[in-house]
Amino acid sequence: MSKKSTGKIGVLLVNLGTPDTPNTPDVRKYLREFLLDRRVIDIPAIPRYALINGIIAPFRAPKSAKVYKQLWTERGSPLLFHGLDLQKKLQQVLGNGYHVAFGMRYQSPSIQSALEELQEQSVDRIIVLPLFPQYAAASTGSVQDKIMEIVKDWWIIPSINFISSFCDDPGFINAFAELGKQHMAQDTYDHVIFSYHGLPERQILKGSDKGYCQLGACCNSYNKRNKYCYRASCFATSRLLAEQLGLREDQYTVTFQSRLLKDPWLQPYTDEVLKTLPEKGIKKVLAFSPAFVADCLETTIEVGEEFKEMFEHAGGEKWQLVESLNSNDTWVAAVKDLILQN
Repeated sequence: MSKKSTGKIGVLLVNLGTPDTPNTPDVRKYLREFLLDRRVIDIPAIPRYALINGIIAPFRAPKSAKVYKQLWTERGSPLLFHGLDLQKKLQQVLGNGYHVAFGMRYQSPSIQSALEELQEQSVDRIIVLPLFPQYAAASTGSVQDKIMEIVKDWWIIPSINFISSFCDDPGFINAFAELGKQHMAQDTYDHVIFSYHGLPERQILKGSDKGYCQLGACCNSYNKRNKYCYRASCFATSRLLAEQLGLREDQYTVTFQSRLLKDPWLQPYTDEVLKTLPEKGIKKVLAFSPAFVADCLETTIEVGEEFKEMFEHAGGEKWQLVESLNSNDTWVAAVKDLILQN
């Protein structure tokens, strides 16, 4: 950063990433970049490269490409265009004193290009908001890692402030609760599922504060010792959402989805829980996916379609996905407040 300061504050919004197209070669390219990240699959480099390049990417890419084709719209990937819409709306509400850029951790637009955009604007400082409500080393941590890798080569590095978590932010909670209440006003549901993206248990334990994390009742409160524990963050989000929705503890369940490989992941697993609900008399379920702020494969397809099919096959009558926040005005206002607070 060599130009004269403009006095502007840079805002960098970052989401996970998406293939450039739903075609197999682009999906394979995306999967390789994503899964080769040492923070995503945290095993030694040589077996990680062999696993991803030799097994997962070649065999999973064609299957994933079919699913991405279901997800794709005229505007392309929802994760991308919802991110760009959020960027545009946030720029409008923040005004000329800010410059908002958007990047993806994997693929395009890259974090590198977004940072260069802010560098070109000669911003005084940068506020980074990874669009992951609950901190995880494999998501938020990876974004932070990549940004530090890039800016270390800048001659002048401005102040950079990372918003590492917003799992209990009132604006975030209110925005999701608002969407849920709209569905609850239209129909009556027997139960609510809060389904979060899963993580290997070992990744949670690696970040534990001096053995505090036991993957159990320690997550029943959200405090200074577990504020960076992904599991505790998910439970914190769920408790606050349940409170906003007027739910008792027995009216909702916290579950985890999207597990990979054979190591134990955070439990209970969403696909296993939903199959047991109809036999308990739970026929109508409202499903949230509060680990995502934009609709994507994991929300629209996995929760919205695949889990719906599983639930109905097990005897359920209605499975309703609550859409993500995307770029709705309540969420834009919440993001604005997050930026101004930081």
